Amino acid sequence: MKGSITLANGTSFAGDWLGDHQYCSGEVVFYTGMTGYEQVLTDPSYQGQIVVFSYPFIGNYGFKPESMESALIQVSGVIMAECYPFQLEGERLSLTEYLNHHHIPALTNVDTRALIQQIREKGSVPAVMHTSTIPSDSFQLQECWPQTALEKFGTGKTHIVLIDFGYKKSIADSLVAQGCTVTVVPYNYETDEIEKLNPDGFVFSNGAGDPMRFSKYFHRYKNIAVRYPVLGICLGHQILALAFGGETMKLKFGHRGANHPVMNMKTGKVSMSSQNHSYVVKKESLHSTGFNIWFENVNDKSVEGLWHSQYAILSVQFHPEAAPGPQEHAQIFQDFIQTVKHKEKVRSYA
Repeated sequence: MKGSITLANGTSFAGDWLGDHQYCSGEVVFYTGMTGYEQVLTDPSYQGQIVVFSYPFIGNYGFKPESMESALIQVSGVIMAECYPFQLEGERLSLTEYLNHHHIPALTNVDTRALIQQIREKGSVPAVMHTSTIPSDSFQLQECWPQTALEKFGTGKTHIVLIDFGYKKSIADSLVAQGCTVTVVPYNYETDEIEKLNPDGFVFSNGAGDPMRFSKYFHRYKNIAVRYPVLGICLGHQILALAFGGETMKLKFGHRGANHPVMNMKTGKVSMSSQNHSYVVKKESLHSTGFNIWFENVNDKSVEGLWHSQYAILSVQFHPEAAPGPQEHAQIFQDFIQTVKHKEKVRSYA
């Protein structure tokens, strides 16, 4: 079956349709990594988006459920130049089988190079994948909100509360590997209920969309951050900056891939990072927040990490749990846990 992806500006790209679900919509974005499609498709930061893979051949190592970052496929649709078409041996399903099982449509034999050039020139825009007529309201994007129940992982002595804005399982796994018990709570969990958990520190998770959606809770997040050691990751990093008076802005087409160089401004060392975000913290908005720039993006000089001069707050825009090469960013979790173990809780409010 033939199908197309049509962008909100009217541009269409044709391809071969995979799956029985014949329509989807979402913001179209592109991912530049050569591997990691299992994690991309199940990362809640991609919730509701149509993902274009820049690498020309996807699916050659199948799909293994234990590699998933959440219980569901989070993307609305998938665009590939070529998809591995065969059944794999052993426990791994083929990518097409897994997409079909979750009713996620895909297009192959698409000119992904031309499509990505269009996104780079025009920016990430609403788009529709379809096999026939496009409904009139197709380009109205829906806001995606995390749906969380309390979860607990690990049995370590250090208790970390992970505030869920759309967290990746590997973040919880990384904390457990550092000897922590991790309790996952919803983004809107009441402060008095959090206190009853007796936390030693907090991680503000990654997630999808505009961080300003959570503005009604900023005072709550700030009160947490001035009382406990906190680590923010991706969306959590943006929310911490906003809670202290900073500002964010949307990038033209975002950073998504496993090959983004970042510089540690304290050491001058450059390392490669895995990233997935549309919004960044505005550097000029940080002057009165108490935040200092920890990491900077080598390519566009955007803010990639912050540390606070008064409180035990660290944050990174990239994903330290997803080091694309050597485990250079595992040190971020190690440093945070050492801070948690040696930092007394501050009982005053900012």
